[in-house]
Amino acid sequence: MSLLRRRQRVVAPPPVPAPAPARPPLEVPAHLLRRLEFKVVRRLDGFLFGDYRGLFYGPSLDLAEVREYQPGDEVRRIDWNVTARSGRLHVRQYREERELTAWLIVDTSASMSFGTRRALKRDLAREFAGVASLVITRHGDKIGAVTFGPSSGMVPPRSGRAQALAVMTLLSRGVVPGASPAADLASALNAVENTLRRRSLLFVVSDFLEVATPGAGGWAGALGRLSQRHDVVAVRVSDPAERSLPDVGGLRLRDPETGGELWLDTSDPGVRAAHARLVGERDEALRRTLRTAGVDLLDLGTERDPVGPLLRFAAARRGRRT
Repeated sequence: MSLLRRRQRVVAPPPVPAPAPARPPLEVPAHLLRRLEFKVVRRLDGFLFGDYRGLFYGPSLDLAEVREYQPGDEVRRIDWNVTARSGRLHVRQYREERELTAWLIVDTSASMSFGTRRALKRDLAREFAGVASLVITRHGDKIGAVTFGPSSGMVPPRSGRAQALAVMTLLSRGVVPGASPAADLASALNAVENTLRRRSLLFVVSDFLEVATPGAGGWAGALGRLSQRHDVVAVRVSDPAERSLPDVGGLRLRDPETGGELWLDTSDPGVRAAHARLVGERDEALRRTLRTAGVDLLDLGTERDPVGPLLRFAAARRGRRT
């Protein structure tokens, strides 16, 4: 008698999704400041920030006094009305020449947690904030910070190394108790505008993926209002994979802001060309918006440390002002 054997179907177990890559831990604020001081600030000191007031800070609007002209004073600061009445050259001197207040307005949205090279965009933003905080506070001036995104907070401007550490702690922890949250760039700019009482230096640090909508209610309008009275520098942080789509076949992309997913065939030249065209249009729109507002742009990329771009930015500003 033959033995009947039942043929068994071998069913493959369901695929186990690969675990999401762990985010690199944030560097401890005190350690980050020490690293930046020894590896970045010392390389910049004497060139970039030795005269950082004249480099980053434009002429003030808050008049403190009028005094007689001295050799070396700028001709554009001559007060011709007082000169005509007194018969001797007089120049205007401004309050902010003696004390500078700077603000960091830093993007902490989900898109800043992206990076494919040396660092994530959020880490590069923290590096720049640390460098600015160290340089400004070591000259005895004040710096404050505002973050915007899902975790937002504010540190009022103060001076001293402890303040630089407080700024780094804000960028590490996100929320500061009692601070008014600012969910987007426009809200953050409006919050700073309502806080400022004197002319200040503002660094807006973001990837600027949020499209600038026309009108007074968008961030472009708020930026334009701030630049009329304050010296504003836009610091854009980006990653090479955002600027140029790699040819790696099929990719499933996820929007960190909305959670939406999209499948792209990156091996298709048409897809890469469309992406390049979109990036070019977005860059041109951003530059046009900043140009209209009278704001300079400092570009930082995750593939390199910020020293080179900072030096080039400094040289360009110095050359334009001279």
